[in-house]
This record gives sequence, C-alpha cells and structure tokens, in this order.
Amino acid sequence: MQKAASETAASDVVTMSGVRFRWRGARAFSLAVDDFSLKAKERVLLVGPSGAGKSTFLSLLCGIVSPTAGELNVLGTDIAKLSSAARDHFRAEHFGIIFQMFNLLPYGSILDNVLLPLSFAKKRNERANRNGSAEAEALRLLASLGLDHAELDGLSAANLSVGQQQRVAAARALIGCPELIVADEPTSALDRNRQLAFLDLLFAELEAAGSSLIMVSHEEELGQHFDRVLRLEDIAVTERRAAA
Repeated sequence: MQKAASETAASDVVTMSGVRFRWRGARAFSLAVDDFSLKAKERVLLVGPSGAGKSTFLSLLCGIVSPTAGELNVLGTDIAKLSSAARDHFRAEHFGIIFQMFNLLPYGSILDNVLLPLSFAKKRNERANRNGSAEAEALRLLASLGLDHAELDGLSAANLSVGQQQRVAAARALIGCPELIVADEPTSALDRNRQLAFLDLLFAELEAAGSSLIMVSHEEELGQHFDRVLRLEDIAVTERRAAA
C-alpha cells in the first residue's frame, strides 16, 4: 500500500527535487538530481567509479556547495535558500562528516579533534554533554570504535596510523548525535576484514544515536551490509566536457 504523502514526508530526512549544479573552469562538470530521498535511520551506500561525481553529490547534500536550481530539503529546511554562513551553521549542527582524507588537525590531540565540531554547534554540544561531559562522551566513542585513549594519550593526529585516524574521524562525526552521517570512502585504505569490523562499530553507534547514513564507496560488495545500494547514475545525470 502506498503511504500518504504526509507520512512519507515525515520519514524523509533528505529530499532533493530538480537540483542542478555546475562546476565551471577548464573542465566543466554538471550534475542534475531530479528526485532523491533519504529516510530516517536509513543506511545507504552510494557506489560508482572514481571521478563519477559522488563527492560533488555529497558536497551538495551537506551544503558545502549550493545548487543553481531546485529544492534541497534537509530536516525540514531548504538549505538551497540559506546563505553560505547559515549553511555552515546548519551543517555543523546536523551533519557528521567523515572525509575521504579524514581532515584531522595534524598537531591537535585526539580529544581536540573529536571535540572540534562542538565549538560551532550549540545544540550538538548540549547533546554531547547530556550524560556527563563532552570529554567523557568523546572517550566513550573512541573506545567503542576500538581506540584506547590511554595508550594514545599525548600523541597528535599526525602520529596515528591510517586506521587510527579513521576511527578518530568517525568519533568526531558521531559526537553530539548529528542526525546525518556522511562518509566519503572511509574504508578505502583498509582490507576487507577491517572494513567490516569498522562498519559493525559504526553501525552500532548509528543505531544508538538514531542517525541516518549515506556512505560513498567504489566497492559495491559492501552493499549487503546496507539498507539500500544506489549507483550515482540511478539518481543523477552528469556531464563532463571541456569548457569552450
């Protein structure tokens, strides 16, 4: 039975309608999304080859770039209509992002890196302090993701292995229970066993927080662990050409 429109809308945390975007320059690239939605607590894997436009799609979703046309509704707010500063604030409050290269502060401590988003997001900071202190919550997240802070105390992010940096980046994304977790190739540097172990830990935290996840990967085999698998061409039309 088809759900009523109001019921469907209530379960969507992201909807895109008629979204258009174009990178300009020496090699112009455009992306068009007529219809996309992400449900509350849903885990979606977005797959496709390198250079297909997956990272551009994530940048639109997170409000890092703004579409030239269309509606991009996140948690009831059309972020396409927000100013750049307002999008930055909205992203800090509602998104946890695991970047492909992690983007940690290289000379910051592990705790400095995990706590960083709370400096820009009042409500997220309040949630992180709800059951004690944000520092205690950061340590809990690190432990749940397989990092013993006592063993790493005093080390900066630059001194960590790739796998350890990945876990710090995940804890940073998860702290304060943002409604949306966006991950760009977070497991690309890991072998299959470590990929699956990381996903198990990540999913456990997502379940506890009630967050939705969209993760980009070129490894479609991971799809069996997600609620839904999409190829970029299923939801977007892209065009790449040399500028005139």
